[in-house]
Amino acid sequence: MELLVKPPNIERQGIRAFFTTKKVCKGIRPSRNLLSEEFDIPEDNIYLPVQEHTNKIHLLESGLGPVVADAVITARKNFLIGVLVADCVPVLLYDKVKEVIGAVHAGWRGTAGRILPDTIKMMHEKFSSSPEDISVAIGPSIKQCCYEVGEEVTKRLLDATGDGDYYIKKDGNCFVDIAFANKMQALDTGIPHENLWLSGECTFCNPDKYHSYRYSKENAGRQGGFIGMW
Repeated sequence: MELLVKPPNIERQGIRAFFTTKKVCKGIRPSRNLLSEEFDIPEDNIYLPVQEHTNKIHLLESGLGPVVADAVITARKNFLIGVLVADCVPVLLYDKVKEVIGAVHAGWRGTAGRILPDTIKMMHEKFSSSPEDISVAIGPSIKQCCYEVGEEVTKRLLDATGDGDYYIKKDGNCFVDIAFANKMQALDTGIPHENLWLSGECTFCNPDKYHSYRYSKENAGRQGGFIGMW
């Protein structure tokens, strides 16, 4: 099993961007020790927010204390920022001009709350980032093939995203692809198609490689999406 999945659109000198697999995250927390050894950085330089399925975005500046948020942006160097998932969508962002990074946890609630567009908006407000300079990598998550939801969830996603191929009805049941919904939302903010990368892997379909809450229920661990500048 590969240790990390590296998005090709953010691979460049001075940037570390990756999505972890079960090999790194065996429980509900990632192995900071493995990440620290892999990248030769102190464990204290790995920052994770306290995720509660909100649409809150944390601007990481000087303090490193725990903050309730489901997205983090920063211009600090020599830090890994990240989010944890187990079917939800991990998203990494990098502005190559302003040198700003972001990590977003987008479950269906975050997607309905447009947390990714709001993160891109905050990057613009705080750092004057332009969408055309931002690369967006959308990591492995549960796909439409395995993600059945109710009518209310579908309605909220439609209200936030508009019509699109991210949802279908099959035998009266609704199936959604929240990763694709986030891609649509990112494009709507002005992110160019060529700046986007979307993983095709479904976490539910690959239980040997990824943790999946829908597959393992309460026994599910977590994997993560991480990004840092050096």
